Amino acid sequence: MIQCKDCEFCEMTPDGRRTFKCDPFINIKEPECIAKWQLIRLDMLLVSYRGMQQWQEKLSPMQDKILKYMEREIGDIDESDKWKVDDPEEGENKDDKLL
Repeated sequence: MIQCKDCEFCEMTPDGRRTFKCDPFINIKEPECIAKWQLIRLDMLLVSYRGMQQWQEKLSPMQDKILKYMEREIGDIDESDKWKVDDPEEGENKDDKLL
């Protein structure tokens, strides 16, 4: 099996980073290259997921405050509009008092 560092589609930068110019759909030299590509892609997905998770952790306290505020506002609106709706239990009690 050919190593990536020996492949013509791999370039090493002076700081040690690898740049892959191979395309799994066009110019793969060996079947193991596809497995390597899958590992590289999984690693990229994992890094992206961790970044998203860090942002979510930063935003979580703010989201909690916003949800509590919205629940309180909705509760206040429901309380202020309560007079518009007749309560069926109150209607039964009024009929009992009339008799």
